[in-house]
Amino acid sequence: MAKRNTIQRQLVIAAVRFLADHPTAEEVYDRITMEYPDISKGTVYRNLNSLVESGLLGKVSVPSGADRFDHILARHYHIKCTHCGKFMNVENFEYIPDMDEKVAKVTNYKMNHHDIVFSGVCPECQKLGDEVNGEELGNDFN
Repeated sequence: MAKRNTIQRQLVIAAVRFLADHPTAEEVYDRITMEYPDISKGTVYRNLNSLVESGLLGKVSVPSGADRFDHILARHYHIKCTHCGKFMNVENFEYIPDMDEKVAKVTNYKMNHHDIVFSGVCPECQKLGDEVNGEELGNDFN
């Protein structure tokens, strides 16, 4: 049975596309309430999960962080700045689909898919100086 295309679903998809930077559920909620203050957080969260289940949005699980939502459905990788939290696509890097098969072979798991989130310090934060987030950056980035 097809899911109804409700105004709430449309608002959630529009917010994820507008934010375009892999927003968290909280960020999607905050965006929607700017124009529709009466929408409940539960409605936004339910619709995000429903849209992921129906394949209309992607969800990226972030270790030690909130899940992120993505309007780009083609498989790809992400990177997160450990200093400012910037979260973005890894551009010009091919997704490795046979990685699932290789991991299945060595673990005997039946694989669904893989999500990889790289972490590092973004170029903007590198320009801030020698110390970012309590870690010495040195000259390794030049």
